[in-house]
Amino acid sequence: MKYKTLIAMMCGLALTSGTLQSQILYSDNFDAGTSASGWTAVLSHSDAFADFAFDYSTLGIPPAPRSSGTTIGMRFLANQSAGVFQGISASPNGQGFTDFILRFDMWLNYNGPLNGGGSGSTQVGSFGWGTSGASAQWAGASSSIMFGASGDGGSTFDYRVYRDNALLAPSTGVYAAGTGTSPDARNNIHPYYTALFGGETAPAAQLALYPGQTGATFDGALGFAWRDVVIVKNGDTLTWSIDGNLIATVSAAGATLSGNNIFFGQFDINATSSTDVNDFLITSIYDNITVSVIPEPSSALLGLLGLAALGLRRKG
Repeated sequence: MKYKTLIAMMCGLALTSGTLQSQILYSDNFDAGTSASGWTAVLSHSDAFADFAFDYSTLGIPPAPRSSGTTIGMRFLANQSAGVFQGISASPNGQGFTDFILRFDMWLNYNGPLNGGGSGSTQVGSFGWGTSGASAQWAGASSSIMFGASGDGGSTFDYRVYRDNALLAPSTGVYAAGTGTSPDARNNIHPYYTALFGGETAPAAQLALYPGQTGATFDGALGFAWRDVVIVKNGDTLTWSIDGNLIATVSAAGATLSGNNIFFGQFDINATSSTDVNDFLITSIYDNITVSVIPEPSSALLGLLGLAALGLRRKG
């Protein structure tokens, strides 16, 4: 593991554990309900939709862990009825970042039953860096470093990294789950993910509203829980972690990027729309977004880095 990758990973994991403080460059918790004027959404098809003041309690979803009891966030929908491969993304207006720590709460929802999902339940919540904000960042046309994950575990590739509009294969070595293809290092059934995620049930409030939301998520799937997502960019290296667990490490060196802004969104990997009357439950919700400076390492963190580097040298 390269030293910059190690630093980025340690910063991300330390941040999720609350051991580091750093200067905030940008933040939005959406609580004021006025964020629509500060964000621009770009659609690849008119069938997609963004709401920057969405009360997710109307879907029976509890407050995000880093919220102060509020339930206002940013919400995306895609391929509601057109039956067209499509996506949507949104970026904060006038922003640009070089080295940073991006942190946010994410909830991936879908129509039940939760153990596999209902009609058209498999869509991907997406986010990343390297856009100008002028074009939709999605699986069909991205000019950025894009990360994404399904909520239901219904894809062959449930954990995704895109570079130069190409879905990176396990052989590239970017995925923490390894380089294997049986099972694929991007699939929720891989032991790396099954040990970390899955087995979530719909909140009682959502089940009361929509009785079809029965069962529990597959092992290794991300849906139906608030996820603490961290992306650290240090030099050319970007690391992606969820709930303090490293998911991927990718280099932006030589990538064709359209800018240096962040983005969030959702896309459908299928050209068919859900036939479920509750298709609006297939949604990605983001809250409590912060972009901060990578802090100077404390003496304790430097000690951890030294030990980790020593361990890596010994393994080599």
